[in-house]
Amino acid sequence: MPGENVTVWSLFFLEGFSRYPRLEIVLFVFSLVMYLVTILGNSTLILITVLDSHLQTPMYLFLGNLSFMDICYTSASIPTLLVNLLSSKKTIIFSGCAVQMYLSLSMGSTECILLAVMAYDRYVAICNPLRYPIIMSRHVCGQMAAISWVTGCLTALLETSCALQIPLCGNVIDHFTCEILAVLKLACVSSLLVDMVMLVVSILLLPIPMLLICISYGFILSTILRIGSTEGRNKAFSTCGAHLTVVILYYGAALSMYLKPSSSNSQEIDKIISLLYGVLTPMLNPIIYSLRNKEVKDAVKKLLGKVPLAPGM
Repeated sequence: MPGENVTVWSLFFLEGFSRYPRLEIVLFVFSLVMYLVTILGNSTLILITVLDSHLQTPMYLFLGNLSFMDICYTSASIPTLLVNLLSSKKTIIFSGCAVQMYLSLSMGSTECILLAVMAYDRYVAICNPLRYPIIMSRHVCGQMAAISWVTGCLTALLETSCALQIPLCGNVIDHFTCEILAVLKLACVSSLLVDMVMLVVSILLLPIPMLLICISYGFILSTILRIGSTEGRNKAFSTCGAHLTVVILYYGAALSMYLKPSSSNSQEIDKIISLLYGVLTPMLNPIIYSLRNKEVKDAVKKLLGKVPLAPGM
């Protein structure tokens, strides 16, 4: 209302899972193990794509970027969650909340675009194999990765700036992180500008990349079905299976969180989905790409073979 004093909050309380104190220790162990596996798995994937010359191809360039995003995404929120699960004071300062919100949005937005770029890479590799080295040159791949990063970071900056300018009528966030939708629920008044920005960015980063992925895989499937040999079809499917699995996991969690109907228990469901989205999916990415990928397995074995064992082992 005009003339009212608006409180500028310098500290926020993250309610998280404090309603379920007995569950917090279980969630701490679960989150800690998942976070450590995420860091180890994605760091290993980045390391082998840098060190192994056989993996310095467009697909592994994008995969290295994806692994780096997963490390940044989980590191933006999970350490805070781990501390708060063991603490009675579940607080975060305003600047920390802003950074956390921005990093989560930027990494998530960039990954949406990068998954579409990776689908296009698979389309060119399978549907135009002879022209693949020309179309997906190192220079072009670098540009595509850079565009993904710039677009994701700029849209996140726009969303975060708009969200933090809205006056808030409270400082208790019903979430374990400064998730933008949870923060906006504290707004004193609704903002048409913020609603429009959120809508446009959501359309840009969810349906459009999904449509491009579906079109790419439509052409890929059509090409694979025309391959005469069973071995050739299996090889083509195996090159796409890992990426398609990651896409389904990532977009499934994102769509269920942002496009589901609201209900009285929606916030509790949001927390569970966010936890799975923020911990489980980044942890599974390197595992999925390694399980059915002989090149990655061989690179890991080669890397482990170069690591000297401790005396007595």
